[in-house]
Formats: sequence, C-alpha cells, structure tokens
Amino acid sequence: MKPDYRGHGNSEGEASGGYGSPNYTIDVLNAVSSLKRHKSVDPNRLGMWGHSMGGHITLRSMVVTKDIKAGVIWAGVVASYPDLLTNWRRGSFPPPTSIPQRALSWRQLFYEKYGSPSANPTFWNEISPNNFLSDISGPIQIHHGTADASVPVGFSRKLDAQLKTVGKPSQLFIYEGDDHNLADNFSLAMKRSVEFFDQYLK
Repeated sequence: MKPDYRGHGNSEGEASGGYGSPNYTIDVLNAVSSLKRHKSVDPNRLGMWGHSMGGHITLRSMVVTKDIKAGVIWAGVVASYPDLLTNWRRGSFPPPTSIPQRALSWRQLFYEKYGSPSANPTFWNEISPNNFLSDISGPIQIHHGTADASVPVGFSRKLDAQLKTVGKPSQLFIYEGDDHNLADNFSLAMKRSVEFFDQYLK
C-alpha cells in the first residue's frame, strides 16, 4: 500500500510538511491501523519502506508503534533535529508546490518558539526519534548513495551506528557515486530490500 499524505495526491486536508509537524506520521500510523484490519493482511507481518522524507517517517513510526516489524530506508532524512538544523538543507529536489511556505519554514518557527538546541536541548531531543531508538519496533535496513545531493550519506551512517549501539539489528548499504534515487543501483537495492522483508516478514 502506498499512501498519500494529507494535502497530497487525492488526499484531503492541508499539506504540512514532514519535519515541522507530526501530521504525516499520524497519517501513516492511521493507514497502518486500517491496514491491520484488512482481511487479506497478516497484522503481525507488516513492514514499511521509505525514501527520503519517507525514511524520516518510517523511523518515527517504528519508534511510536510496535505494529511495524521491519523497515527499509533509502536515502533517509534520519538525523536528529539538531543535525537537521545545522547539517542539512534541501538539495536538488524542490518540495511539492502544495506545501505552504510556513510549513517549509519550520526551522525558523521552531527557533523562535523553542530556542536553539543549546538553549533548549530537552525540546530538540524529545522530537528526535534518534533519541528513542531503544524503542524501535524491528530491524532496519538502510541504503544511501555517496553522491546524494539532497540528503547527506552521513545521516545513514550515523543512524546505523546508533542502532547498533542500542543493540538493534541494522544493515547498511552504501553505493559509491550513486544519487538520491539510487538510480545506478536501483535493481540491486530493491533486491536487497525484498530479501530483507522476506527474511523478517515471511
């Protein structure tokens, strides 16, 4: 199942962006809850795949619910919020035009409302799923290209190390010279992703 977030595609509501609001994560968790009730679905064998912002939402979702038994993240925005503030700016992929400007200005809005990470570390730590990886609901497989111009490959490397530090199963695949969409290694990355889901969900 591939969901549309609110305000995207055919979904109602206003687009709010994936980083300054929990709304997209809520949408995905609601979709998971609905999917569990479908007659053809085994609710004990649900996996989630996410690319870029979808990787961020996959990570957040797996911290919040135990329903997702395995996750695959491609080129994910999976750094802590302090890292996102200082080490990331959107690259060559512009945001959808449906997202209002205020949603894209979440950094400035959060700074004004909550202060900087050094002034208010509690807030910034509490909204970062990276600080709750001991609660992750299952193993994670991570893929990233070294020539990704949109999301730094270091985010994936750091997440893999963080997961291993808290004793959570994690696999990391780095693709030398590949881009944000893993265009040069798409078939290999997809094969590895399917095999991962087969291993943990079948």
